[in-house]
Amino acid sequence: MEFFDTVTLSRLITAMTLIFHIIFATLGVGVPLFISIAHFIGIRKNDKHYELLAKRWARGFIITVAIGVVTGTAIGLQLSLVWPNFMELAGNVIALPLFMEVFAFFFEAIFLGIYLYTWDRFKGKYTHWLLSIPVVIGAGMSAIFITTVNSFMNSPSGFTMENGEFTAVNPLAAMFNPSAPVRIIHVLGGSYLTVAAILATIAAIALLRKKGAAAYHKKALKMTVTAMFVFSIFTSVAGDLSAKYLASHQPEKLAAAEWHFETEENADLILFGWLNEDNEPVGEIRLPGFLSFLAHGDFGSEVTGLEETPEGERPPLIIHYFFDLMVSIGLFLTAISFFYLVLSKFKRFNVHSKFMLWMLVLSGPLAMLAVEFGWVFAELGRQPWILRGYMTVDEAATSSPYILHMFFLFLALYIVLGTLCVRTLRKLFKDNPAELELEKKYPELNKGDE
Repeated sequence: MEFFDTVTLSRLITAMTLIFHIIFATLGVGVPLFISIAHFIGIRKNDKHYELLAKRWARGFIITVAIGVVTGTAIGLQLSLVWPNFMELAGNVIALPLFMEVFAFFFEAIFLGIYLYTWDRFKGKYTHWLLSIPVVIGAGMSAIFITTVNSFMNSPSGFTMENGEFTAVNPLAAMFNPSAPVRIIHVLGGSYLTVAAILATIAAIALLRKKGAAAYHKKALKMTVTAMFVFSIFTSVAGDLSAKYLASHQPEKLAAAEWHFETEENADLILFGWLNEDNEPVGEIRLPGFLSFLAHGDFGSEVTGLEETPEGERPPLIIHYFFDLMVSIGLFLTAISFFYLVLSKFKRFNVHSKFMLWMLVLSGPLAMLAVEFGWVFAELGRQPWILRGYMTVDEAATSSPYILHMFFLFLALYIVLGTLCVRTLRKLFKDNPAELELEKKYPELNKGDE
């Protein structure tokens, strides 16, 4: 069947891997920050609730790190197996950030091990807390280095092209390519926002079930929702910077995302809708001039239309939906966290009402979906290029007849890993809930806490 050509299967394998891996990569970047914050607050306030939060989050984090290592290794393996022509062309250029990403992971893993196995071993509690800082830094640096590789694929730089090969390679210039700064900011902010939302979801579910340890879960909820609001604003600013970068350097991607076909001034921002047979938006919501403002900070500015890009180099128009969904979820997270924080200032409002808690329960899954939509938008928006302007996806893919076997092998791997992760986390926390651990270690805290 034509559908099962090697290029299509190569795309499917990589898409499947990235969709699965991004869950654990996001957790790997964000969770260490919240472990460190909870631990610090616990020491600062001499509050055992926060210290227990840090301990329990760290236990769960270990499981996700283990899965993330396997899926991250799979991505590295697939670069050579599935995209050999790309690696032959650009392997020497992206080698430095790939090596540095591995180095950052080992740096993080070493300090994570020390942090976990030295709890309550130091006389000075701040000494132990300081061990969490390298974990946060290592996790962030891993994200930064791997993001520079993806950024390089969108804005290749740091080399000279001679006889079909990259020469005079400047690894640092390639790594810190034009799109790297805005993408790094967006990835870090999005990861911290998503993890804040997921942890808030966990606390909200516990409060809805009313199984005990209400004070513990309420503190967790307030801390994570506060962080959700802060990072939602940060991510919004990063998204605005990304849009302005696209308008200047990848106008075809922004034009495809907004179904902006003709170059014009005072361009409308198009939300949702669908395309008719003539590729005209139908049923959309139009915000007059807002695309010009999003692209250049000026309602009257000119925005390049998709017509300026050769037809064979245009991204698929379906990215419009992924862009809209990502932005809509971001606005929802900002709104729900804002209302929670504002209403919590007034005693007459119950911020732990069922409605508010259910909205916060939705926040975590929606935030992770936004991450997935964002990466699909990023990858599809670069099409048909794997290395923009130099190599297409079709040219980069393997021609091996065994690619179908590889697809099912990786699919089986991810099913096993996903199942193991869920079962292990359920076993780890369901058999040892927070209220039971509080009762065993700090019985005095549970008095009046039901």
